[in-house]
Amino acid sequence: MAQRTWQELPAWQRWTTAVLAPVELALTTAAAIDLARRPGPQVRGSKALWWPVLLVQPVGPVAYLLWGRR
Repeated sequence: MAQRTWQELPAWQRWTTAVLAPVELALTTAAAIDLARRPGPQVRGSKALWWPVLLVQPVGPVAYLLWGRR
């Protein structure tokens, strides 16, 4: 299967990617900063477990921000 270039994508896919990519980056950054600064007792579960979860896009950062913090 040949890969498409950016110009070959439909306009709606380019727009959606351009809008959602920065949102995903911001959520991941916010979650990583919060996890790094938050003391261990204020995190539900192990901090070591949450780090790889943050890499599961897009649900990892959202899961941490909603359920990972006390």
